Amino acid sequence: MPARISRVDRGLCTAITASGPTRATFAAPYPPDPLLTPCTGDWAALRPGAEPHLVALLPRHSAIVRSSASRSSHGQVLAANVDTVVIALSLATPLDAAKLERLLALAWESGAQPVIVLTKADLAHDPEAVHAEAGALAPGVDILVTSVATGHNIDVLAALVHGTTVLLGPSGAGKSSLGNTLLGEELLATGTVRAQDGKGRHTTVRRELLPLPGGGVLIDTPGLRGISLHDAADGLEQVFAEIEDLAAYCRFGDCAHGTEPGCAVQAAIAAGELPERRLRSYRKLQRENAWAASRTDARLRDERVNRQKAITSHLRATYRFRDQQP
Repeated sequence: MPARISRVDRGLCTAITASGPTRATFAAPYPPDPLLTPCTGDWAALRPGAEPHLVALLPRHSAIVRSSASRSSHGQVLAANVDTVVIALSLATPLDAAKLERLLALAWESGAQPVIVLTKADLAHDPEAVHAEAGALAPGVDILVTSVATGHNIDVLAALVHGTTVLLGPSGAGKSSLGNTLLGEELLATGTVRAQDGKGRHTTVRRELLPLPGGGVLIDTPGLRGISLHDAADGLEQVFAEIEDLAAYCRFGDCAHGTEPGCAVQAAIAAGELPERRLRSYRKLQRENAWAASRTDARLRDERVNRQKAITSHLRATYRFRDQQP
C-alpha cells in the first residue's frame, strides 16, 4: 500500500497510510548509503501485516541534501519531496551572510522554493535594514520579517507556504516557535537562547512531518550547526546569479576572476557594483563543493573496483569447484 514517512528511528519508521499512521520496519541499504535510506517526507510502498515492512521508496521529486556530518563522501538527506523551504534567521543577532548563502544553496539545489523568514522582530533594533541586507543576498526570494510574540506577518507566511514545507536554520532562530504558530498548537518543543550570542540548544532532535491546519504538511528539523554542501553546483549558480551573469562578459571563457585581463567580475568590484565579499564567498563554496564531489567520485570508483574484485573472486571459486568435480 502507498505510504508517506513522517518519522525515522533506528530500523523503524512511522508511515502515514490511508488507514492512519503505522510503525514499520525497513532494511538498511547495502553498501550503506544515506541517500538511499528512508527519510522524513519520502513516499514509499508498504507491505501490511502483523509486522508492516517498507519494501520500496518512490523516486524523490526534491530533496534537501548536505554533506554527512561524519565528513564521509556520502550525502545526508534532511527532508524529501519538499515544496517550500523556510529559512529561519533570528533578528536578535547580526545577520550571518555566509550562513544565509549556504542555506540558500541547499534550498535551491533541492528543487524547492526558498522563503527567508526573519524571526523575533520584537527583539530587533532595525528589522528593515536586515531585510534590505538579506534582499541583496537573495534576489528573487520572498523575505518576511515576523514575530511569533506579536503575530506580525504570520498570516502572510501561512499564505506563502504550500505543499510540504520544511523549516531550516540554526539553533535559536525560533524554528519550533514558528512551527507551533503555523500548526496552531504546541506540538514542537521550544527552548531558550543564550543572551550573549543568541544561540540555542537543540530542542528539536528529529525530523517529523505534521499536518498544517490550512492544508499541506510541515517538517521541523534540528538546528544546523554544520552546513556543508554536497553536489550543489546548480544551487550555487542560483545564489550567486549576479556573478554568473557577469562572468558571461569576461574576455576568457575560463576566467577565474582573478588577475585576468578583461574580467567583468573584477570590473564590477572595482566599480562598487559587486561586493568583494560575495566573490570570496562564491569561490569558497565552489571549492568546498568541488572537494565533496571529488570524494564522491573516488568512493564510487572504489565501489566499482570492489564489485569487480568480488565478481572475479566468485568466478574463480566457481571455476575451481567445477574443475574439482569428477
